[in-house]
Amino acid sequence: MRHSLTLATAVTVALSLSACGNEKPAAQSPSGPRAAQVNVVTVTPHAQPITVELPGRSRAYLNAEVRPQVSGVITARSFVEGGMVEAGQSLYQIDAAPYEAALISAKADLERAKASELSTRATYNRYKELIHTSSISKQDLDLAQAAWMEAKASVEMARAAINQAEINLGYTRVAAPISGHISRSAVTPGALVTANQGQPLAQISQLDPINVDIVQSSTEMLKLKSQLASGKLTQSDTTQVTLVLEDGTEYAHPGTLKFAEVTVDEGTGSVSLRAEFPNPDGLLLPGMFVRSRMVVGTDPQAMLVPQKAVTRNPKGQGVAMVVNGDNQVEARVVTTAEAIDHQWRITAGLQPGDKVITEGLQKVRPGATVVAQEITQMASK
Repeated sequence: MRHSLTLATAVTVALSLSACGNEKPAAQSPSGPRAAQVNVVTVTPHAQPITVELPGRSRAYLNAEVRPQVSGVITARSFVEGGMVEAGQSLYQIDAAPYEAALISAKADLERAKASELSTRATYNRYKELIHTSSISKQDLDLAQAAWMEAKASVEMARAAINQAEINLGYTRVAAPISGHISRSAVTPGALVTANQGQPLAQISQLDPINVDIVQSSTEMLKLKSQLASGKLTQSDTTQVTLVLEDGTEYAHPGTLKFAEVTVDEGTGSVSLRAEFPNPDGLLLPGMFVRSRMVVGTDPQAMLVPQKAVTRNPKGQGVAMVVNGDNQVEARVVTTAEAIDHQWRITAGLQPGDKVITEGLQKVRPGATVVAQEITQMASK
């Protein structure tokens, strides 16, 4: 019985000592939290060409519709459809017989008018002599002079009729107005055509060089002009344009921007630009959809940061994390412009020399102390 009491007392004392030990506070590590290591790039301004990419469609440099100037039956066609033709080359022949007959008739009318003019002139000259002897009246002389002048006018009218007949006869040979590629023919020999008909006989397109009509929104145009006017961008006298074709390949020959429309399309709110490209191989055809890239200006103090260094806040604003001189993180609201080679061009919010965090963003927050490791822009892409 005494042995049992002694064992119970020992257990109670042990439990009490254990409880007292559990009430002691846990020991803390003598060292504080370790600073996170991040990669940064230093913002360094430099001259940067600003390139925009805009949609466009190719258009023939020259385009002419072949139409008949006189009516008649087509007797011959003298070109290969889809081939090349030269300016002045005969394309169609219209039956010339009616126009040759009209020319012969006009020449005969001229001879008759000349004979009448000769007769009336002789009568007038004779009357001028007789008037001095009072053999005829002054009225007879005036009538003779009027008849002679009318005959002279008839001669000129006959000459004009010959000229018109010769023109119409020449129009029976339908010639190419320009050099270029000719389309398929809308008529065949034996077809009847009429002067100034609505349907063209064929169409000729000059494709070297070739034009590309480009569309730019008026908003982008105003923004660009504002930046140029303020000196934020500089622009050269000539704007070079490159093309990306429908299959994603880049067109080998650069072009030149020729002009911009002075009006805005009310339906689309866009402005049309036109660029000219050499097309020696005939690769570009009218109506092709292309993407044009053009340098619209140069930012002499462009600040570029990797795209992954810029996040968006709930308001949609761009935010970049910057390491200050005390190695602490600051959140900067930035304004982004174009994306250039996986980098944002920053127009506001950063200063030259700022160290922007590119890697390790998930480990930091504003006010945190970090260890910054400098990397190059190329390595951060």
